[in-house]
Amino acid sequence: MINPMPLYHEMYRQMGPQYWWPADSKMEIVIGAILVQNTNWNNVDMALTNLKDETDLNVTQILGLPIESLQSLIRPSGFYVNKARSLQAVLKWFDQDNCDFVRIADKYGSGLRQTMLKLPGVGEETADSLLVYVFDQPAFIADKYARTLFGYLGFRNLRNYSKLQQRIKLPKSFTYQEAQEFHGLIDEFGKQFLKSRKDFEASFLGGFDKHVLDL
Repeated sequence: MINPMPLYHEMYRQMGPQYWWPADSKMEIVIGAILVQNTNWNNVDMALTNLKDETDLNVTQILGLPIESLQSLIRPSGFYVNKARSLQAVLKWFDQDNCDFVRIADKYGSGLRQTMLKLPGVGEETADSLLVYVFDQPAFIADKYARTLFGYLGFRNLRNYSKLQQRIKLPKSFTYQEAQEFHGLIDEFGKQFLKSRKDFEASFLGGFDKHVLDL
């Protein structure tokens, strides 16, 4: 098992707070989490701007759009046919409870993550992102940057999302605010230093002792 907290504290000390996720509302985070799959944020930003201009990200208005119109609006994010279907399904699920995030969390309890994983287009990373940023619940988001980082630190067999996440042991005191910061820190670090092992070695984590993370 891996105790990631020494890494979190070192990254926070070196980089400071990141204030992630970049969005004006939780519903924008929901929509962005679907659109960002298999693309970069610049493309998502264009798609979100289109949706904002057309619907102000009002769920009722988005669900009222013909599927062809929705596809056209989110086209910059790529894979727009599948993403439009996923977006409709996910927003219908939220709309069943009037997009009341507290009510939804109470309704599903500990089964919230598994319920979201049953929604079209919602995988582990998207589900955990929604847990952390929308439902204010602590979780470790084992995205590609995180897997690359822990790989460079010397941990092996991190081929997919669940391989890393299952090895991470968060303390009971770990908060959703810390989960948001940790995700933001890793992704901002990744943009700067995870393009190659050489970049990583030149970073402030290049000499980090992985053994302090071993449990």
